[in-house]
Amino acid sequence: MKSKAGIDIMKNLNLLNKIQTWDESAARHILSRTHYGFTKSDVEFALTMSLDDYVDNHLLKDSPLPNPPGNWVNTIPDENNEDAFEERIIEFINWLFNLLTYSQDQFREKMVQFLHNHFVSKFEEVEWPSLMYRQNQLFRNYAFGNFIELTKQVNIDPAMLVFLNGEENSKEHPNENYARELLELFTIGIGNYTEKDVKEAARALTGWRFEGFDVFLEDEDYDDGQKTFMGETGNFGHTDIVDIIFKNNETAKFLCRKLYSYFVHYEPNEQFVSQLAQVMVDNNYDLKPVLSVMLKSEYFHSVDIRGAKIKSPIEFAVGSLRQFNIEEPDFEYVSEVCGFLKQRILDPPNVSGWQGQRNWISTSTLPHRNIYSDDIIYTYLDEEDDEITYGINVLEYTRTYDSSENAVQLIEDVTQNLIQFPLSQSKKDLLLKIMLDGSAEYDWSTYDPQAESRLRKLYQAIMRLPEYQLS
Repeated sequence: MKSKAGIDIMKNLNLLNKIQTWDESAARHILSRTHYGFTKSDVEFALTMSLDDYVDNHLLKDSPLPNPPGNWVNTIPDENNEDAFEERIIEFINWLFNLLTYSQDQFREKMVQFLHNHFVSKFEEVEWPSLMYRQNQLFRNYAFGNFIELTKQVNIDPAMLVFLNGEENSKEHPNENYARELLELFTIGIGNYTEKDVKEAARALTGWRFEGFDVFLEDEDYDDGQKTFMGETGNFGHTDIVDIIFKNNETAKFLCRKLYSYFVHYEPNEQFVSQLAQVMVDNNYDLKPVLSVMLKSEYFHSVDIRGAKIKSPIEFAVGSLRQFNIEEPDFEYVSEVCGFLKQRILDPPNVSGWQGQRNWISTSTLPHRNIYSDDIIYTYLDEEDDEITYGINVLEYTRTYDSSENAVQLIEDVTQNLIQFPLSQSKKDLLLKIMLDGSAEYDWSTYDPQAESRLRKLYQAIMRLPEYQLS
């Protein structure tokens, strides 16, 4: 039993203190949470820099936006052309998966997906691919930017106006859908506002419309009367209510709790959240300082956090492509797999988004994970014409390790790189047995005629491990 003094000491611990040791283990952990899969060369590159340089000048660097998926992003869609709609959605999804797999700005892409899962919209309800693209670019612009300004932009984002009925919100007929989600899910959270606040926020949000890509305030639909919102009274518009919401430090805690759940652990440590929220408040809700402190913190690198997060379907599927250096994958297939695994990109289950962690693994989704990993291991050689196609070149991949000809060390190095949760020696021994397939350790060689088939069995076994599902 802790004494009161002991409890007080715990409360006074600064969980944001910077990690003391910047080594391979720390680099792999940061990479596992900020990238969609990583390679040995990613670890080696990270360690050419100091922790501060790597986080602040590489992961959090500002970069030009990627080229768009097509000229259609600047075209007002023809609602009657269903074929164009389908083609553009497929092109947009392939473009997104290409960025997730090959972009050098991996952390920015992860933040874009975080923001999409925070400010939720669904392409099947928004319907216009060009509006979804522009919302995606908004998230990309603000991935490391100011959350207050981002929220103000989301208020009048055309895709959001469609998704949560903002374009129907008028002085005569207030629609509370967006106002409710703004308070409940996007900023401050349940328990920190009243039903009266929802109604008054809806009034402040009236009148916003769009035509094509142009957003404007329709004066006759805007309620310009006095509103009393969260204890303040005035002729508030949509930016005013955001400013009022962000004056309350509970907003910072709510947002940091979501960042924590997404990047750190599924069960928030409230002490860490509160300390991180103070960093957010002190920096006027700029995300870059918050993310920097989080990634460098001793707590983020603690043993209870490393390897304790279940990979999302996208992290699992795309991460496998990146880990094994797979070239020219079929992104339509990858997208289909993620749908089977309950994460269809751009299509969250509801306005609360994907809840993650244990929801990702079930008796139906785990077999589909195994099918996918088997596919990319065993379809490398086309059965009909023997041409190289989509999949892992197991020999080429294995030979990237200096230990490729040393069976015992190879197992050690491969599992260390592919698996973040500490693997028991008994499981390593089992993997060695699978790879050797009855031969002696001293006979192991990647140049043996049987090496390719044995390595396929090895990587199949690794990717089916429960530990492989963790990051």
